[in-house]
Amino acid sequence: MAEVEKREEFIEEVPEKEEKIYVASQWKLMWWRFRRNKLAIAGLVVLIIFYIIAAFCEFFAPYDPYKYDVRYVLAPPQRIHFVDEHGFHLRPFVYAYKMDIDPNTLRRIYSEDKTRKYPIKFFVRGHEYKLLGLFKTDIHLFGVEGDGHIFLFGTDSLGRDVFSRVIYGTRISTTVGLVGIFLSFLFGIIIGGISGYYGGPFDIIIQRIIEILRSIPTLPLWMALSAAVPANWSPVKVYFAISIILSFIGWTGLAREVRSKFLSLREEDFVTAAKLAGASEGRIIFRHLLPSFLSHIIASLTLSIPGMIIGETSLSFLGLGIRPPAISWGVLIQDAQNFRTVALAPWLLLPVVFVILVVLSFNFVGDGLRDAADPYAR
Repeated sequence: MAEVEKREEFIEEVPEKEEKIYVASQWKLMWWRFRRNKLAIAGLVVLIIFYIIAAFCEFFAPYDPYKYDVRYVLAPPQRIHFVDEHGFHLRPFVYAYKMDIDPNTLRRIYSEDKTRKYPIKFFVRGHEYKLLGLFKTDIHLFGVEGDGHIFLFGTDSLGRDVFSRVIYGTRISTTVGLVGIFLSFLFGIIIGGISGYYGGPFDIIIQRIIEILRSIPTLPLWMALSAAVPANWSPVKVYFAISIILSFIGWTGLAREVRSKFLSLREEDFVTAAKLAGASEGRIIFRHLLPSFLSHIIASLTLSIPGMIIGETSLSFLGLGIRPPAISWGVLIQDAQNFRTVALAPWLLLPVVFVILVVLSFNFVGDGLRDAADPYAR
């Protein structure tokens, strides 16, 4: 009897699950398939964390990223301790640095001063800033009080805290891709839609322009366009100029995808029915054609954001993109472009880790969206 009851319950559950699938919207089906991809979910969590840090970077950074201290030039990262000569402590702490000069190489050597200990505390007061550019405050997530310092990622050649500069660099490096993608989205949808929907001479001219742009090597084209940016421009103007430069190159791939979709869909029955019903061409394009493969466009855009981030990092590393005093990961990596610096201060390469982490996360999310948008997936 127990086995019969279990079978009856199973038979009842299966139709209920199938009924939910049949009546679910396209977006809900995408979400159900997307959340089964563990790597995509992990990537999404990482990206959410990075964008929260980008929005509130002043709060998360313990120090002013522009403040330098000649006493701590190229100081290595400090170790966080829980145990001292008195035993284990629940509150972590760091030891102060003491500096000596190597008599042979004249190199600064930093070591821990066990006589000075600084507990790490949360929500400490530091330099004043405006949260989200609106609210004036001096509360930071963590830090040490008094005259102590905590350099989780060490310091650079001017004695500036590398961790704080990486946190501030998150804002520009993660948002420049979004701005560029938004512009690429507009260019790709409009130009690709015109090429695919109208065809004829429009299609021929647009496709020849795309082929010319795609045949130019990417890096020389970036360098040529970046060289046109005036050197006396403010960091904000340079930021938007780099976004436009990246989008000027990135729209071609999306335009071709939109064109191919339009060519295959413009003769479908639902498009013919919309024309017979008197729908305008704009309505057919934006209310019928685009929504039919919008999920594919979203997945494609998500996968192209890493290219934008790497493009900004490459240009800034070469000195052609965002320039100091603006802070981005590319600007920070520029400090580590000579062998001597890497050999003596390898912690200056830590921004590379964040670039890799964000790019991988976007790729995982993009792959998850692409699989979730597959109409034949179960």
